[in-house]
Amino acid sequence: MLLKNNLKFIVYFVFFQSICCYLNPVILIPGDGGAQIEAKLNKTSTVHYLCDKITNDYFNIWLNMELLVPVIIDCWIDNLKLIYDNQTRTTRNNDGVSLRIPGFGLSETVEWLDPSHAATGSYFNAIANLLVSLGHERNITLRGAPYDFRKAPNENEEYFNDLKILIEDTYQNNLQQPVILIAHSMGGPMSLQFLNRQTQEWKDKYIKSLVTLSGAWGGSVKAIKVYAIGDDLGSFVLRESTMRLQQITSPSLAYLLPSPLYWKSDEVLVQTDRKNFSLSNLKEFFYDISYPAGWEMKKDTEIYQLDFKPPGVEVHCLYGTQVDTVERLYYKPGTWLDGYPTLVMGNGDGTVNLRSLEGCLLWRNMQSQNIYSVPLAKVDHLGILSDKNVLQYISDLVNAV
Repeated sequence: MLLKNNLKFIVYFVFFQSICCYLNPVILIPGDGGAQIEAKLNKTSTVHYLCDKITNDYFNIWLNMELLVPVIIDCWIDNLKLIYDNQTRTTRNNDGVSLRIPGFGLSETVEWLDPSHAATGSYFNAIANLLVSLGHERNITLRGAPYDFRKAPNENEEYFNDLKILIEDTYQNNLQQPVILIAHSMGGPMSLQFLNRQTQEWKDKYIKSLVTLSGAWGGSVKAIKVYAIGDDLGSFVLRESTMRLQQITSPSLAYLLPSPLYWKSDEVLVQTDRKNFSLSNLKEFFYDISYPAGWEMKKDTEIYQLDFKPPGVEVHCLYGTQVDTVERLYYKPGTWLDGYPTLVMGNGDGTVNLRSLEGCLLWRNMQSQNIYSVPLAKVDHLGILSDKNVLQYISDLVNAV
């Protein structure tokens, strides 16, 4: 009888512990550039004789630093760029190129952009390690939701459907504990688009909170800079003008243009002695840089910028401040858009302007769920993923009863 009672006590104790003290599962949602991409080739021609035409299997194309070297980078651009179709209003991969986003549901491919785990490819890894130290288990209570970050919400409907299923499965497999979403950069507005597609009843059941790091709520002037001259990803080895050839083909770049919700229509974004460019005449900018497809992509994606209803869940909005961030491109007299501008700096996190990072504050009086805003001085756009104060904040949030 004593043994039977003891066994009953142990069963009750284990059951009680699992119910009352179980961690809320976490799903990591990356931003622009924050997921691995794999490619398989079956091409009839290439841009250089050193480029592969055919591969037997998929290989890592992003982030693969071995492909970002002189000459070979031309192959990389040709394989990763998108082609815009003005009739379907969508993009497609280049001819003979098949791309896929590996690891949906797993944490590995958002923790590391480089499968070799080279330090330059670390992404959500510091946060994942923290969560594991707090009792989470990779691919069980800690999961990842990568997507084709080259594309905007209008071409990611399948992803939104898959994310809903992932959240529901994660909830069911973890004693019906609601999920914490942790999103970085463009992952913030992508999460907003996802949540605004769900009923409030669904969100109340499945979502504990949304934690955003460097949320690009209203886009960034840096997107204008990329269209004009490209971005070297902070590497001295890469050339902005070369990277631009691939970067401008992504509709997500148009999605991240400055939003009319946060920039006045006549606010100068590009200044020249011949003409100034603002949101009011951005079409002219795209035509003057000889990339009208960029304007078409902007028309396709602006509706998602303007769809800024509150998410209907508790939000923890963390972002960096007091880091020089481009707010205007200035071309000296006598130069034009084919030259190199002076970057006029303002406040932000080095990538996203402060007014956009603070976009989550707009919801404070628009929903019943709490909105927490945490500005972090001198923390930059990527550094926030391993910042000690951010890790402590996440730790406190996860441990909160």
